[in-house]
Amino acid sequence: MTKKAIKGGEFLIRETEAHEVFTPEEFTEEQKMIAQTCRDFLDTEVYPHLDEIDSMKNPDIMPNLMDKAGELGLLGTSVPEEFGGFGMDFNTTMLVSEVIGGGHSFAVALSAHTGIGTLPILYYGNEEQKQKYVPKLASGEYKAAYCLTEPDSGSDANSGKTKAVLSGDGKHYLVTGQKMWITNGGFADIFIVFAKIEDDKNLTAFIIEKSFGGITMNEEEKKMGIKGSSTRQIFFNDCKVPVENMLSDRQNGFKIAVNILNVGRIKLGVAAIGASKMIANKSTEYANERKQFGTPIANFGAIKHKLANIAVKTFASESGHYRASQNIDDAYNAFVAEGINPGEARLKSLYEFSIECAILKVHGSEVLDYCADEGVQIYGGMGFSAEGPMDRAYRDARINRIFEGTNEINRMLCIDMLLKRAMKGELDLMGPAMAVQQELMSIPDFGADDDSTLFAKEKKVLRNLKKAGLMVSGAAVQKYMDKLSTEQEVLMNLADMLIEGYIAESTLLRVEKMVTAKGEDACAIEIDMMKIYMNEATEKCVLAAKEAIYAISEGDTQRMMLMGLKRFTKTEPFNLKDARRRVADHMIKENKYPF
Repeated sequence: MTKKAIKGGEFLIRETEAHEVFTPEEFTEEQKMIAQTCRDFLDTEVYPHLDEIDSMKNPDIMPNLMDKAGELGLLGTSVPEEFGGFGMDFNTTMLVSEVIGGGHSFAVALSAHTGIGTLPILYYGNEEQKQKYVPKLASGEYKAAYCLTEPDSGSDANSGKTKAVLSGDGKHYLVTGQKMWITNGGFADIFIVFAKIEDDKNLTAFIIEKSFGGITMNEEEKKMGIKGSSTRQIFFNDCKVPVENMLSDRQNGFKIAVNILNVGRIKLGVAAIGASKMIANKSTEYANERKQFGTPIANFGAIKHKLANIAVKTFASESGHYRASQNIDDAYNAFVAEGINPGEARLKSLYEFSIECAILKVHGSEVLDYCADEGVQIYGGMGFSAEGPMDRAYRDARINRIFEGTNEINRMLCIDMLLKRAMKGELDLMGPAMAVQQELMSIPDFGADDDSTLFAKEKKVLRNLKKAGLMVSGAAVQKYMDKLSTEQEVLMNLADMLIEGYIAESTLLRVEKMVTAKGEDACAIEIDMMKIYMNEATEKCVLAAKEAIYAISEGDTQRMMLMGLKRFTKTEPFNLKDARRRVADHMIKENKYPF
């Protein structure tokens, strides 16, 4: 079977078939070996030293870990071979990010270096810049940091006040300004710095070496979590930057920042899944070991409920991440085949699926928060103790809902990007939305459904969830028109429906593909997980839709929309308790997250 090319965001208005998606079960032996190398590195180099890393008493420990990671090639997975990397496809680099995601502060340092630290030069640098810097970044000889945020510019990144003034001889820019929350700031050799030249509207990006001088920094920030990650305020005081170190064109900095964040978002999401799996493993082990009332707590229904939900949410989010990353890889290959250079092709492919990147950042980070919270509860008193593993997991998880654009910003971005693409004619949302309105005015079809295809009932639920999303979105656009962007609560309701629909569909497609390959009996637990998630996703969509409907309508219109919502969110009765117990029992038997 051949895949049909899909556009970013198009999942809302077209059905995707199972054979069109990539699932984690399809990783090759080589990819699995790379993942095992990452696990071995964490087991031998990171986990035994977590307390020392977090104490920050040894300033060399993180740079030394980065050096060792560089020796194994972990810093150059996405770097082309011509620049000293491995040139792996996007899916493989996602797998590396996932596994390393369980590495607490080390995961943050590695992610910042390989992502927002290295990729701006790789994707936007000229040939001379790439030859000069990328091989040393891939090997770890140079460590990188990304300097965008300022005291008065966080989410509104383009409002930064750092200035770059051309010197009298025209050979240097003198960069002056303050940056804050700079990951790897304490040991970085290379800084990607964003500043404004004269009265420019948009930022310009520069590659600044620590050796240029004019750079000072505050002490390490004291943080709630990721304590071992170097985070500093950095001050540039007439830092003398050669003009040839401008990255890309003048005023192209904001575009660089936005596009690189697309990579950061999906990579952060998948790293959160790696951390969620780590929590699932430890929680299962502890539930099997800890005895109360003469029996392991794993035998209690309340604990099984928690273990199962951790597994279900992790499995579902993972399904969405690798579906999207393969879409990104497919788009990249298509752009390269058209003759577009690889760097530009990668950026175009990421931009194409920027809606999905935002969705997955939100979902992955919130799944991790859920898992960490339940992990603490499963451990009980030991969960609250700094002697147990959940203390660090809980504190470290919290930053992910703020990193790479807050989850609130990403929720609003999802809808904003979707509507802008519709207005440009890139996505036909109007046709399907009008069809839903017509359906609302018609008599419901009470005919028997065709149950002959695999998961026919579940697929009908998904189709209807999309209709519910189109119904509420269409009504919101009609009411607010160009003022919709100011109705942030409604936007977040719409985003929650979009997110849950995407993840539920991804989970269903993954399980359908597994069943097609192995049969229903071999995938019974995965079928349970899919049905549990779809049930919960539907309930979340109902709540989000009701909140939006109450805000945007009244009278007969409101009653009609509520009736439509009821019609579009009908589900078959399903024994969630027994399904969760089956999932948990499988975890307990395997003594780990086994999916």
